Amino acid sequence: MPSPVSAEPLVRVEGPRPPTPARTRTERYELPLLAGIAAVAALFFCWGIWHSAYHAFYASAVRSMTDNPVAFLYGSFDPANSITLDKLPGFLWPQALSALVFGFHPWSLVIPQALEGVASVVLLHVVVRRWAGAPAGLLAAAFLTLTPVTVGLGRSVTEDAPFVLLLLLAAEATQRATAKARLRTLVLAGFWVGVAFQCKMLEAWAVLPALAVTYLVAAPTTLRRRIRDLAVSGAVMLAVSLSWMLVAGLTPATARPYLDGTTNNSPFALVVGYNFLTRFHALGVDAAGTGSIVTDQAAPHGHGHGTPGMGDSVWKMFSPGLATQTGWLYPLAALGLAAGALMLWRRRVPRTDPILAGYLLWGVWLVTFFLVFSFGSVTGHTYYMGVVAVGLSALAAAAVTRVRRRIVLCAVLAVNVAWCAALTLHYPRFFAWSVGVAVALALPALVVFSVGGPRPRRTALAVALAAVLIAPTVWSASAMSLRYNQPGGFGKIGPTSTPTRNPADALDPAQQRVLAYLDAHRDGARYLAAVPRWQMAAPYILSDNASILPLGGFTTQVPYPSATAFHHLIDTGRLRYLVLASTDLTHRAGKARNVRGTRGTRGADTPDRALVRWAVGHCSPVRIWPYTLYRCGSAAHGG
Repeated sequence: MPSPVSAEPLVRVEGPRPPTPARTRTERYELPLLAGIAAVAALFFCWGIWHSAYHAFYASAVRSMTDNPVAFLYGSFDPANSITLDKLPGFLWPQALSALVFGFHPWSLVIPQALEGVASVVLLHVVVRRWAGAPAGLLAAAFLTLTPVTVGLGRSVTEDAPFVLLLLLAAEATQRATAKARLRTLVLAGFWVGVAFQCKMLEAWAVLPALAVTYLVAAPTTLRRRIRDLAVSGAVMLAVSLSWMLVAGLTPATARPYLDGTTNNSPFALVVGYNFLTRFHALGVDAAGTGSIVTDQAAPHGHGHGTPGMGDSVWKMFSPGLATQTGWLYPLAALGLAAGALMLWRRRVPRTDPILAGYLLWGVWLVTFFLVFSFGSVTGHTYYMGVVAVGLSALAAAAVTRVRRRIVLCAVLAVNVAWCAALTLHYPRFFAWSVGVAVALALPALVVFSVGGPRPRRTALAVALAAVLIAPTVWSASAMSLRYNQPGGFGKIGPTSTPTRNPADALDPAQQRVLAYLDAHRDGARYLAAVPRWQMAAPYILSDNASILPLGGFTTQVPYPSATAFHHLIDTGRLRYLVLASTDLTHRAGKARNVRGTRGTRGADTPDRALVRWAVGHCSPVRIWPYTLYRCGSAAHGG
């Protein structure tokens, strides 16, 4: 008698499999469309890259960082590892690696920035797609690509191109961690924030409210475990963030370069004082008490052409100087933010709903960075706004694809067209024709969108979006002209962009004579010469990788080298010459006046001036017009 097991049929008859859901047209063409958007981004970022210019301050550091591992680790301004940048060096590490691979050229410093920009566009698509679907992901990627500040970052050498990418990596990891309550993935998010800290220091921590709120509210696990996971991830983030500071702080001062921006050679003063407290005067904390250099608050704090006096309020973010680089989609993003707030207020969705999690992520992201930059001093540096553009793009895409009330979306689209027109007409000589085109497209499209059938509505919506995007697209595309943007600078695009002055591309004849003389009379010195400001050192570092000692750091107010150290360098033969330009000779009369590049208080006697006055009075002059070289030491009178 057959056993019950043998009664099992030899062939299992399965029921019909559930049909595979049909993909929408957008999903079928998603990859080609994304590839097209990425290609447009790459075109905008890379067009004219062969016309890149050196940003003398950052490029000098990159040249030095390619010279030796110590300079690479600390971000030394000069190849002799005398003094660092006045920032953490993480954002320059990719540029230094690129220069090692491709050679040191202006364009080789821009290539990593362009790649980081394209990666940010693609990654934003990934994150928004998981949240709001393929159409929203594509729209967010397109919005980010066509925002001028994004194009500017991809063509610049500033910190914000890698910074934006790293924060997007943190957001992507947080999104995955929230979906499954995965601690390991949340720890990865903390790691990315810590790496971002190496680019922008405490600004990286401004993303923490968005990441923490998203996980704390929406992760599908108990509150106790959510809090534990956030604590573990936060500990990793803190360790990675402070890693460079700990290395610099624990390394003997004699074994590393002096930290620019400080009076006490402290990484805490550099990060917390010089690069944070001096930007947030409303906090009422004395940055000088941390050991930070405190510059004139009326002058730009940075390395480019700032626009002081913008004020510290939310209205600053709506000023044409910032909004034309970043804020074209304010109305649509506001609608997306309002939709998320309405969902949160109604509480009609489960706590773990991924749509709610996405609104929390991008809503808190945008609000936090918007407020940080409203009340923090950005001194007209539009490249800070890259992270704001990310939040705007995500929420604007959600508004277009998820708001179901046609009348509301139609009204906001009309407002957005009007807002774009107002920003454009603020610069009436800069492609003002785009306003007429936008209005001509928008009027019939919005009428059809409000009263037409389903298929005409889709076409009308596309035309209305084209009307919204035509002005920012024109601004972004203008970057392909050197008149409106030069690769290698600070990334501002449009009629207010100024070409990057590139005196350091090659030495002029007078500088060549100075360099030849210094080389011939070096006599084994560690430094070819000292100079009273970094701008004089940069051409020699960039063109010849020369060991030039800049006195006083970026602001000329840094007490480096000290008088004792300066005289010791001379007495030991490691420094023999001080080079002054004709404009610096006013120091002979002891006049308290600012030299070029000084950011200090007018009339103050900065450390570099005291050293210059001593050299002028005690060293032998050698005239190489328009420079005077002062030979100091045993061969000089009174040395």
